[in-house]
Amino acid sequence: MKKFTARSFFILSPLVSLCILLFLLPIKTTAADTTVQSCPELLNFNFKRLQDDVPQNLCQYSGKVVLVVNTASYCGYTGQYDGLEKLYAKYKDKGLVIMGFPSNDFNQEPGKNTEIADFCYNTYGVKFPMFAKSSVKGNEVNPMYELLIKTSGVAPSWNFFKYLIDRNGHLISSFSSHTKPEDGSLVKAIEQALISSK
Repeated sequence: MKKFTARSFFILSPLVSLCILLFLLPIKTTAADTTVQSCPELLNFNFKRLQDDVPQNLCQYSGKVVLVVNTASYCGYTGQYDGLEKLYAKYKDKGLVIMGFPSNDFNQEPGKNTEIADFCYNTYGVKFPMFAKSSVKGNEVNPMYELLIKTSGVAPSWNFFKYLIDRNGHLISSFSSHTKPEDGSLVKAIEQALISSK
C-alpha cells in the first residue's frame, strides 16, 4: 500500500479545490430559461404573427388572462371582431389578452394572411394579437387547439368559439359562437379571472 505523503496532497489539492469551487458556484439561470420553466402548457407554443409572419412565443403572455378565439372574415359572427376589440381595449391594462386564430375550417376564411390582417385592422381596428391562418379542428389542427380540445373535451363547432384561460394557464371554460364578447356570462368570467391572484 502506497504511503500518502505531503507531496501527494499538494498534487491533488488543486484538483480538489477546483471541484469544491465548481460545487459552490451558483448555477446561472437566464431569463429565457426562467420563461420556459414557468410557461404554462396551454401557452407553450410558437405561432407566426398574422400581419408579417414573425414567430411569436405565446409564453410571453404567461400571467395574463387569455381569451382564445377562432375567427373568419366572411361569417355571420364576423361582427364580433368589434366586440372583441372593445373588450380588449377595456381590460388589457388589467391583464387580459385576446388571441385570434383565423381559420378556414368552416369555409369562411379563404384569404391570405396579409388580406386577413388588412381586413381586421381596416374594418374593425383590431389591435389584439392575431396569428397566421391555421386549422382549429380535424387532422390538421394546430397544436394549441389540439391541447385546448383535449383539455376541455370540446372542439370549435363554428367560427368565434371561445376558450378562456386563467393567469396560471388553466382552462376556465369555453363559450359557443353564439356568446357575444359583451355577453354578461363571458364578461363576468373574465372579470373574475382578472381579480384572481397569480
